[in-house]
Amino acid sequence: MATQKLYAGAKLREVRNRLSLTQKTFADKLGVSLPYLNQMENNHRPVSASVVLALAQEFGLDVTELTVGESERLVSDMREALADPVFAQTTPPLADLRLAASNAPALARAFLDLHRAYRQTHERLASLDEALGREDAALRPSPWEEVRDFFHYCDNYIDAVDRAAEHFATATPTPATTDITRIAIAALERRGITTVFTDQPETRRYDATTKRLALSNRTAVPTQRFQLLLQVALLTQNELIEATLDLARFATPEARDIAKIGLANYFAGAALLPYRAFQAAALETRHDLERLADLFGASIEQVAHRLATLQRPGAKGIPFFFVRVDQAGTITKRHSATRLQFARFGGACPLWNVHRAFETPGHFLRQLAETPDGVRYLCLARDVSKPGGAFLAPVRRYAIGLGCEITHAANLVYSDGLDLKGRFEPIGISCRICERRDCHQRSVPPLERRLKVDPDTRGLLPYDIAD
Repeated sequence: MATQKLYAGAKLREVRNRLSLTQKTFADKLGVSLPYLNQMENNHRPVSASVVLALAQEFGLDVTELTVGESERLVSDMREALADPVFAQTTPPLADLRLAASNAPALARAFLDLHRAYRQTHERLASLDEALGREDAALRPSPWEEVRDFFHYCDNYIDAVDRAAEHFATATPTPATTDITRIAIAALERRGITTVFTDQPETRRYDATTKRLALSNRTAVPTQRFQLLLQVALLTQNELIEATLDLARFATPEARDIAKIGLANYFAGAALLPYRAFQAAALETRHDLERLADLFGASIEQVAHRLATLQRPGAKGIPFFFVRVDQAGTITKRHSATRLQFARFGGACPLWNVHRAFETPGHFLRQLAETPDGVRYLCLARDVSKPGGAFLAPVRRYAIGLGCEITHAANLVYSDGLDLKGRFEPIGISCRICERRDCHQRSVPPLERRLKVDPDTRGLLPYDIAD
């Protein structure tokens, strides 16, 4: 079997620029000639095994970074953007998109920003948004989308915040898995802040004047711990969070404010589930979500989300995807360290088992699934209910999905008893960019294909997809 060649020119340039090295110096350290390095950086030649070895030995680079990065996400995002009817007559082939993502990622991101601005303008016009009549109505991504993309392209792993949270949780001699609440309360007490648990409707309320943090007894214990740690992050890690926000350079104050809450949430999750201890437990339990939740006093959703963030250079965990959907099928949280990428706009594929989780509350659903690119996955799904803590309080219901490529399935307890060489159900990303012809759940035709309509024949769909 022929070995697949590795082209990683953009990553090589990124490493060299990060180290502030000239091409000549970088080539000398890698043991190659200057012309050869130049050809590799421009993807005219593949990265050789000796160069990969030198990158690991000389610079301590996690070589998986050469193959697992933002390229697949950029290709997926560009394909979805190009499914817009405005590109109906000018859709470039997939090979061109892959070249753009690997050779010119900055250009690809600029294209996505441009399309996003166009889409938002179109949506505003369609809804007669009054904001277009104001002088300050600039064409910019919404703050929420800007923050979402920030975490998306960071692989949902923020190293400095993650390590600070791990240090916070493990700096004391007592196990953080059982005493994280005490550790957090003690950290606040050292700042003169009192923590109380009350029968209040708000999940968390902090009064800076009285230095009093009130947490609701109506919420589950894992939620109380998480909210406590979130407040710890805001009060004790502000300098680190602000420095991270400065580097991100968000376009609006609103985006920065949302991102600050996001980083505090990240700290809370990383402190509740410290990287090395959690990763070791995940391996020992074969990623059993229920056992991990019990060990760390966390919720199933918190554990699943944390598994998808174990992307620390040199100590990466299994690449997982994680998603949360509401009962309407709208994606409310999403992250993928795998090649599977979710639709940025709209819902997930209806054939995916995450939608069936609402039908079987309290149970894990397993699915062997295959995407149109031929990649196979083990997918888990489970419903998640969040009671309001009172009779009249609303109950929020979601479904979460977690999965990995089938090559890692043996490391998950959920693969036991499954025929990993058997039938895989076809799933997609979005109907607009899925080219499957025989999908009985297709909502709209693929915009990259012409249609054939025969009024005298009706199959699964009222049309056929032309070649």
